[in-house]
Amino acid sequence: MSIAIMCSGGDAPGMNPAVKHFVDYVLSKNLTPYLIYDGLEGLIDDNIKLATYSDVAGIMHLGGTKIRSSRSKRFFDYEYRKKAFENLQKKQIDKIVVLGGDGSFRAMNQFYKDFGVSFVGIPSTIDNDIFGTDYCLGVDTALNTIRGAIDAVRDTSSSFKRGCVIETMGRDCGYLALISAITSGAEICLIPEVCFDLKSITKRLKEEVKNGRTYIVCIVSEGTKMTSQMVDILENEICMETRATILGHIQRGGNPTVFDRLMAVEFVTNSVDKLLDGCDGLVVVYKNSKFEFVSIDYVNSGKYTIKQELLQLANRLYK
Repeated sequence: MSIAIMCSGGDAPGMNPAVKHFVDYVLSKNLTPYLIYDGLEGLIDDNIKLATYSDVAGIMHLGGTKIRSSRSKRFFDYEYRKKAFENLQKKQIDKIVVLGGDGSFRAMNQFYKDFGVSFVGIPSTIDNDIFGTDYCLGVDTALNTIRGAIDAVRDTSSSFKRGCVIETMGRDCGYLALISAITSGAEICLIPEVCFDLKSITKRLKEEVKNGRTYIVCIVSEGTKMTSQMVDILENEICMETRATILGHIQRGGNPTVFDRLMAVEFVTNSVDKLLDGCDGLVVVYKNSKFEFVSIDYVNSGKYTIKQELLQLANRLYK
């Protein structure tokens, strides 16, 4: 029996540990593992290679993904999906583990409906914005990268009595900004999920500066598009010299944390076992501290929302 693994969409720390464990685990079951390089584009272009131990040796600690990833417009055309299926047929692959997001899962679900290729999806995105799971592979590493950046920027801001506005990734989801603000002791947190009151924030900060606050840390989620405006407020309203730092893609790279490595191993183990049991078209999720399997339709049926208790912890930061 042949089984393959691929990455699709944005890369996330933890993908390499997942790929390594996949090869090791599949070989331990006397099955044949394949690596699909370049995601959906690699499926179409037949960039599919038989895997050995040496292909994945020494990648557990690496960020990114050795088998690379892609976003594919071609895969939306039936003729290219058919070509991808024929490439799999030549190698007798009928099962795939997919590391990606909801868009990747929708694409693979259509592929399954067209040709019956079984798959299980593993939620992998630092944005942590997939409905139905509390955790996506890569988010813990991203949070630790952000923590290190905030700590470093705070050092210089406190030395010069400056304000610092730090923008995190996350698209329309403020999870990275929220958790980072709470755990870094920030004074302000702006995320798309809450209505923030700039007048109230300005009034509060003026009072805090009057009472001895000498620097300000402001964490802004990219989805709010408020980075420049917060710099203006701190400089012109609070009268504090301010610097903006847009963290960008450093949040998607770096050594995976122990937690992301462990979760990668558990995600893959559950996925392979489920495929071998004859189940397909599912996503393995981590909900309420346990692994579960849900349908693609369920993942696509709602929008991820941050837990209310987490929003409440940062309540004072956006008022």
